[in-house]
Order: sequence, then structure tokens, then C-alpha cells
Amino acid sequence: MSEIELDEETIERLDGLRVEDESYDEIVNELINIYEAEELTLFHAG
Repeated sequence: MSEIELDEETIERLDGLRVEDESYDEIVNELINIYEAEELTLFHAG
């Protein structure tokens, strides 16, 4: 798996989205899934 560095503002934003003990990996994967779903929806909508 790739390793990335995040600035303090990004970490604060991720902390605001976390639910209970959700890991950063889990929330980033969830955000990617949402992005991919939106992309497919826009592609099919024209």
C-alpha cells in the first residue's frame, strides 16, 4: 500500500468525518468509494 503525507488541515478535516474509532484508512477508503459512485452516476447521467 502507498504511503502519503497529510498536512495538519487535512488531518483535522478527516478527524471531523471520523465515526467512533474509525481508522484513517477506513475513512479514506469510504471517501474514495463515494467519489467513484458519484463519478459513475455522473457518467451515466450524461
